[in-house]
Amino acid sequence: MTELPRYLQLLWGREPEGRRGPRPGRTIEEIGAAAVAVADREGLEAVSMKTVAQAVGFTTMSLYRYLDSKAELGAVMLDLAYGPPTITYPAGSGWRERISLWAKEIAARRLAHPWTVELAQASPPLTPNVLSWTERGLEAFDATPLTSQEKLSALLAVDGWAQNHVRQSIQMGLIGPVQPDSPQGDYAGLISRLIDPERFPHLATAGAESLDDTDEDFYAEEFERGLTLLLDGIQALIGRHP
Repeated sequence: MTELPRYLQLLWGREPEGRRGPRPGRTIEEIGAAAVAVADREGLEAVSMKTVAQAVGFTTMSLYRYLDSKAELGAVMLDLAYGPPTITYPAGSGWRERISLWAKEIAARRLAHPWTVELAQASPPLTPNVLSWTERGLEAFDATPLTSQEKLSALLAVDGWAQNHVRQSIQMGLIGPVQPDSPQGDYAGLISRLIDPERFPHLATAGAESLDDTDEDFYAEEFERGLTLLLDGIQALIGRHP
């Protein structure tokens, strides 16, 4: 059986196996919160074992009493940035409404800490808050005939798409309203000036149509469109069950 890393034992409130000496002067949550503060303030690239150790008044070597690597520190940071889920599913709500609430709420946590969508994850999630989000997501499918594996796959598809949408929207500067005279706001117009309709007939048509239907809030509107497509696919999967 794989031994639980120390950081997981600490996050789950378990006494690390074989630990000797005095109890550490900081909690794993305090260390993670210091790292989150550095990432929020200076960006993910500013986070290192040294900068986090300094933020909590440790030497770098002292930090290794809690964590074996920067990858483990990243897992703690992600867990604290997400925090515990606070979703309340309305009584009598269907699975579509529930999973939509879930997807929007976890996306909001990512938007509050944009570095979360750039953080490399070395393994599938094992931390308490992230697994609590998974639990609530699976709960959204309670009234469906989906198998446990189908629920997990559906949740992974929704979450993976939502995370990528957050990442792309941030990188392209499309969070919130954009200025009409900016590259983001005049994207369709710029394309129309660059392409030859004979060479790019489909793109030319799509660009002309988008000029008549400009997103006032790209992030929010495309979130709804993309999520609807995914939910329609899950609905089709449900419909194939006896």
